Amino acid sequence: MNVVAVTDEAGAVVDAALLAAAEPVHRQLRPHLPADYRRRMEEVFAGGAEMAVAVREGRVLGVTVFRVLEKTFTGRELYCDDLVTDEAHRSGGAGRAMIAYMERLGRERGCDVLALDSGCQRQQAHKFYFREGLV
Repeated sequence: MNVVAVTDEAGAVVDAALLAAAEPVHRQLRPHLPADYRRRMEEVFAGGAEMAVAVREGRVLGVTVFRVLEKTFTGRELYCDDLVTDEAHRSGGAGRAMIAYMERLGRERGCDVLALDSGCQRQQAHKFYFREGLV
């Protein structure tokens, strides 16, 4: 399992093919995204977000969208907007690989914490997050 950047640190798309391949997986979490997925994601990236994908054998199995925030409460925070693994490939290591990727980036960028929010209805996701040490 490899985690590959779709954007650079400035939010510029560095791999358009991976952005396109990420769309069906990302829509499993965010089905409300508009039809022009690329344009919307470029707007999100322009606001400071980045994207990476978990890939195995050329197939996107997971998507993470994240950003670095400066906050008075937590300090420098790598905040994960979205973390989703293809429902057909859950428990295969993609989620763990993406969390490890974000933790590494957070350390490299001097972040104090890795944070995310998750809807209370997402019980299976919460079990995974707790197993990975997120609270």
